[in-house]
Amino acid sequence: MSELHSSKRYARPAEAAAYTGVARSTLAKRRLRGDPPTYFKVANNTVVYAIEDLDAWLQSCRRSSTSDDGL
Repeated sequence: MSELHSSKRYARPAEAAAYTGVARSTLAKRRLRGDPPTYFKVANNTVVYAIEDLDAWLQSCRRSSTSDDGL
């Protein structure tokens, strides 16, 4: 995982990508399609992700085998 401090509550896309191990471009495509993780648009259309939302999304992706579809 990233070197983000646990006290930090929000991450910009580059930090979110490092934290999750997902490319920035993948996060951008997911935003475009409306797929998780959720994000905020703040001043000047700056995108930020709540660390708790990233953690929840990662948890939802957890699988126990290659045949586990998560349902």
